Amino acid sequence: MNVCRRCRVEGLVQGVFFRGSTRARAQQLGVTGWAINLPDGSVEVLACGAEEAVAQLCEWLWEGPPHSRVAKVQCVDVEWQEHDSFATH
Repeated sequence: MNVCRRCRVEGLVQGVFFRGSTRARAQQLGVTGWAINLPDGSVEVLACGAEEAVAQLCEWLWEGPPHSRVAKVQCVDVEWQEHDSFATH
C-alpha cells in the first residue's frame, strides 16, 4: 500500500546537509517527494511510497546526518501525491 507523509523536523537541521542526506536515504528506500528548509529553521519533508519504506524514512529523520541535532519530528498522513523522484528545494 502506498502512502504519503508530511513531516516537520526541528532542531539543528539547516546548514548540516539534512536535505541532501534525506534525499540520499529516500532514494535508497525508493521513496519520492521532497525536502525544503522553512523560514523558522525547521525542515519539511514529504515522503511518498510503499508504507514500510516511508515508515523507515520517517524513523531515520530522528537520526539525520552526523552534524544534525534533531529535537522533534512530527509526521502526518496526507493525500497521495505522485512524484518522479525525491527533490530538495
